[in-house]
Amino acid sequence: MTTSAVVGLGQMGRGIARCLDRAGLLHAAMDANPDQRAAAGLSQAVGSDIAAADIVLFVVPGTAQIAEILEQTPCRAGQVIVDLTTSHPEESAALAARLAGSGVAYVDAAMTGGAAGADAGNLTLMMGGEAETIGRIAPVLDRISHKRFHMGPVGSGHATKLVHNLILHSAFMATCEGLTLAGKAGLEVDRVVEVLNAGNARSFVTEVRFPRDILGGTMNARSRIANLEKDLGLARRFAAAMEGPAAYTGLTHDLLAAALAQGAAETDFSHLFPMFDELARQVRDG
Repeated sequence: MTTSAVVGLGQMGRGIARCLDRAGLLHAAMDANPDQRAAAGLSQAVGSDIAAADIVLFVVPGTAQIAEILEQTPCRAGQVIVDLTTSHPEESAALAARLAGSGVAYVDAAMTGGAAGADAGNLTLMMGGEAETIGRIAPVLDRISHKRFHMGPVGSGHATKLVHNLILHSAFMATCEGLTLAGKAGLEVDRVVEVLNAGNARSFVTEVRFPRDILGGTMNARSRIANLEKDLGLARRFAAAMEGPAAYTGLTHDLLAAALAQGAAETDFSHLFPMFDELARQVRDG
């Protein structure tokens, strides 16, 4: 039977680990913070020896952190590393080349669906790597995702995710701007969102994010502003390497960087909506 390990048990990683644990496929799990391991609520049978697993899934901030972890806990020949992070494709390719020298396969499998998708095992994966390797790890991927797209060689999954996130986060910020103006105009913001969802301006942001995580007052999108800023910084670098375009990428990154400058790195990103007016003024005034 194929066995797996999960490294990184934060908002996304713990949901992934639980899905694999329920399926009897999780051999090991680890996190730099011992409290995260306890909070994951995994079964007693799950150990910490990731080297013994056939497939190791990394749910950490980025590819650079994977490289650091592997310096301390080397892989063994025959293992498959699944990189579920949002990272730069150049870094993905460099790590894959290094691992190949040790007989270790690598797949970049950037994910979307959020923490709720990780909990439910219905993530969408954008994948780069060898088709044979991706086929070999399908029993594990089946437990954490409901849609998978093989985009090409190593790095293609991460490139796709940067495009995905620059569109998603820019759309979120544009919606914050529009709804801030709606409120200033004396309109009921909830009602405006209903109109957006009945017309061509609808999106995941208006159909799910605002009604579920913001307008009801929960203010819990289950991700930090720092994560969005990191992603847009990578997208900006990605675009710059190709000489653009990056008009919206740059503006969205500037707005997120302004939030970090206000000390909001650890704040849930749903709070960008009430912060937006001030952030826009800050970016405008330099």
